[in-house]
Amino acid sequence: MRYVLAVAELRNFTRAAERCHVVQSALSHQIARLERELGTRLFERTSRRVRLTPAGEAFLPAARQCLDAAERAAAEVAAAIGEIRGRLAVGLIPTVTAVDLPAALRRFRQRHPPVRISLKVGASEDLIGEVADGDLDVAFLGLPTTMRPDGVGARELGRDRLVAVMSPEHPLAAEDTVDLEQLSHEVFADLPAGTAGREQSDHAFAAANLTRDVAFEVTTPEYIVRLVEQNLGIAMLPSAYVPRLTGLVTVAVTDAAARVEHVIWGNHRSPAATAFLAELDAPDHHD
Repeated sequence: MRYVLAVAELRNFTRAAERCHVVQSALSHQIARLERELGTRLFERTSRRVRLTPAGEAFLPAARQCLDAAERAAAEVAAAIGEIRGRLAVGLIPTVTAVDLPAALRRFRQRHPPVRISLKVGASEDLIGEVADGDLDVAFLGLPTTMRPDGVGARELGRDRLVAVMSPEHPLAAEDTVDLEQLSHEVFADLPAGTAGREQSDHAFAAANLTRDVAFEVTTPEYIVRLVEQNLGIAMLPSAYVPRLTGLVTVAVTDAAARVEHVIWGNHRSPAATAFLAELDAPDHHD
């Protein structure tokens, strides 16, 4: 199954054999043997390319599930004798501030070096679905106070208020504070409509019976900041995130929206996920 997945991903028997650390003849032999057992071809092979047959496409999801189950079983056995191994897949939004995630990963890595770690940056609503589906073990989200993560285990990490971020050239940059009514006349750069990050600001303006002009919809906070640097618009960002920014002005918003950061996990926690969640509560000790 590992050989099939490698060939399916790389579309090449030679590179798949290199990834699996076997000679190509052994890999080809094992796949041919599996095809005989299944009674059908999984790959169409030509001199130029390799591609999955319809049967191969149907085989892949179940193969992945079997390998994931085998990996989980091996991790559970290792945990029973005191060793944490396997994989840890972590999702996060770019503006996580309630926890020092690199420090937590450092502590975890020092204690459990066999664990392979992957990080995925994404939107909160997507990360919830991936944790619920088992594609991610743990994720760090930012949600409006009106939302709760559904279908997953969750713990609140902290709360923060949004602030207005703008270029020093902007007319409001000299103000100590502003309110949503003042900001409703400005042009905004924000996350796409319908995302949890955008909902925080949209809900605040709607609750105040105000509308605003979001002229720029951007999928990452980093690029929102680049547009604000050019004075193309202003942005609403978590106050704990903006100290990372330079060259911009931050103005407090008297009636600003709040957001809640959560850590979430799946219903069937792996030993690695359980150990990592324990690290979040551990004090940070610098070397």
